[in-house]
Amino acid sequence: MTNRRQKFILDLITYTLLILGAVIMITPFLWMVATSFKFPADQFTKTIIPNPATINNFKELFGTHLDFPLLFYNSFLISGLITIGQIVTCAMAAFCFAVVNFRYRNLLFTLLLITMMIPAQVTLIPNFIIFKWMHLIGTKAPLLIPAFMGGAFGTFLLRQYFLTIPRDLVDAARVDGASLLRIFWNIYMPLSKPALAALAIFTFQGAWNDLLHPLIYLPSVPNTTLTVGLAFFQQQVAQGGKFTVLMAGGLISILPLIIVFFIAQRQFIEGISLSGVKR
Repeated sequence: MTNRRQKFILDLITYTLLILGAVIMITPFLWMVATSFKFPADQFTKTIIPNPATINNFKELFGTHLDFPLLFYNSFLISGLITIGQIVTCAMAAFCFAVVNFRYRNLLFTLLLITMMIPAQVTLIPNFIIFKWMHLIGTKAPLLIPAFMGGAFGTFLLRQYFLTIPRDLVDAARVDGASLLRIFWNIYMPLSKPALAALAIFTFQGAWNDLLHPLIYLPSVPNTTLTVGLAFFQQQVAQGGKFTVLMAGGLISILPLIIVFFIAQRQFIEGISLSGVKR
């Protein structure tokens, strides 16, 4: 009886803390949604449900000199290509580290993991010098080229998942005369959809929310991304005082992330649980 009571108290405390944390995290999001439908005169009110509600903020957002449809398209194009590049290259590298036996494999994989400890800001200036020497500043190439050169996190995540796939499948395919490329494409890729979905969501979210790199390589509006456009728009809003329009822009900017997560949430959760990766 004492153990059941202790378990009940522990569960009660755990669920209370989880609910409290969920409320703390979701409150700013609810405030942003509510503010985006408020009139400018009501933007500082504490009401969650706007009364009266309006969609004029969204009309005014698309009526500014910033071409938000083009900014949205640029962000979607860049984020999509970065996601594709990371999935393809990281999957190929993970397959080599998990299946192919070659000399110094473990050493090279360890060196790859060490690169995860290097902050992206450290390599920012050298990369900028290289891309400037290549006359690529002002184009999308500096954002896309690194994505098609693999990545430590994606390679590690997919390698961990590839190791859970039975090696007997590889041996049987090799007996039937299948090449490594065929084994990779017809066996490992179809069986790794949960891990690929997890990597796709991580990569798309990071590329979509990235402000630093587009601001450096694509500083001109409207050829830049949505995050940079909203940052420029924030300066104008701060002068005009219409934060309702800014919240409308913020709501539109996070809708693709919400849609992508809810579409692939089952594969995402399964991939994270099976690979044992936390981020």
